Amino acid sequence: MDLLQQLITIFAENGYLAVFIALMICGAGLPLPEDITLVAGGVIAGLGYANVHTMFALSMFGVLLGDAGIFLLGHHYGARMLKWRLVAHVLTPARYASVQHKFDRYGNRMLFFARFLPGMRTTIYVTAGTTHRVSFLRFLLIDTLAALISVPIWVYLGYFGADNHAWLIKWLHRGQVSLWLVVGILVLTLLVLWWRHHRRMHVAAGDD
Repeated sequence: MDLLQQLITIFAENGYLAVFIALMICGAGLPLPEDITLVAGGVIAGLGYANVHTMFALSMFGVLLGDAGIFLLGHHYGARMLKWRLVAHVLTPARYASVQHKFDRYGNRMLFFARFLPGMRTTIYVTAGTTHRVSFLRFLLIDTLAALISVPIWVYLGYFGADNHAWLIKWLHRGQVSLWLVVGILVLTLLVLWWRHHRRMHVAAGDD
């Protein structure tokens, strides 16, 4: 992957600051894939140019800051933001209406799953801000929970695959499917725990 190799070279030469700036670019919705950026950050840690745990912390901060910035811009400027040339290119009226429809159908769950939808992430966050569907604190909480799943997977994938690019690229291609598998397992686990708790409460109420 040429882009991955280019990012590895840039990050190795410029360190944490370059990773942080790249994540800001990702958060702005510009055509730089966040997953490849995070993997490249993990790779330079695996090659000894950075500490992997520091890279993870920096990546979390950069990802959340970028997401929060997009949300707050939408929240502050509202529908006026849709007339900005850059935003209008990404968030067309048809796409804006489609995302609003999905919010009506799925609610705030859209914000959680947006992190695992690279092509829709920025659009969903901007829409959440412009429509004032959710408070900033709730948005940040949901986004943080989702990022705690995706960010470490990408960063540590790069770290452990730093010396084996064939293995790394194979898992990078599989990565999005793997992320959805992890999310599915977590959701299923939470549902099972909720069901067990509900059943215990029901039995306890019956005993009373």
